[in-house]
Amino acid sequence: MEDADAPAAAGPFPGLGQRLPVEERTFSTISDDGARPDRGSIAEEVPVAFVYQKRTHAVMMATPADLEDLAVGFTLSEQIVPRAADITRVEVARHSRGIEIGIDIPAASADALVARARALAGRTGCGLCGVEAIDDAVRTPVQVSSTLVVSRDALWRAAAALDAGQRLNRDTHAIHGAAWATRDGEVRVVREDVGRHNALDKVLGAVAREGLDTRDGLLIVTSRASFELVQKAAVFGVPLLAAVSRPTGLAIRMADAAGMCLVGLLRGRTANIYTHEWRVGAHSWISG
Repeated sequence: MEDADAPAAAGPFPGLGQRLPVEERTFSTISDDGARPDRGSIAEEVPVAFVYQKRTHAVMMATPADLEDLAVGFTLSEQIVPRAADITRVEVARHSRGIEIGIDIPAASADALVARARALAGRTGCGLCGVEAIDDAVRTPVQVSSTLVVSRDALWRAAAALDAGQRLNRDTHAIHGAAWATRDGEVRVVREDVGRHNALDKVLGAVAREGLDTRDGLLIVTSRASFELVQKAAVFGVPLLAAVSRPTGLAIRMADAAGMCLVGLLRGRTANIYTHEWRVGAHSWISG
């Protein structure tokens, strides 16, 4: 539940916590023929603080929508707690200078979180800013045990549905999207955010809250496939992660180690498969 505004110092950018995900703005359009006034939709980003047991663990820039999904997804994908049931409260408070999400978890998990000494004061979508321990940042991936195999048509179907479901990006052309789809390519959850990590965490949080089995479906993201996205997906046992852009080398190595199929350049009816090709049916055309 989102709380009403609480008093706070306005700072140089008052009203950040009350911003909508997308807002109309005026601007000038210039060309060789001159300039003209124009108006269009602009994606908003606001500082969001993740507060566990009244202690701030992370501050990230995020799109102010689906924040409860973001809180649950981040808490699980970062392995702060192992189960969604361990999260006993998620409370969103909008202030003048930003948004604070209060998250209650077991005392033992809170103590372990403090011991990790992570300060994720991030720029837009930055999931690793301020990480002090490299071993904590690049963790050994969780092994994916699912035997899922999907068809090429399922990939094409899911990618098209994600594109059609990006309502905010359709207006702004500035927001990442992520989706979870069934093995048949039916998209069940779509979430958007200015940060690609945030968009994925929102999807994972929504899936966890709905009790969907992540081992029996796939994730699609509109960004490149970075190792952090692979790492988060592996925590949820997702057997296939597809991205519209290429993956990084570390993402490929991590997906391979986790037993995850990593797909890149998923555009239209073409794609590259980098790891565990057997998870995409009828893949005999792939060489090497």
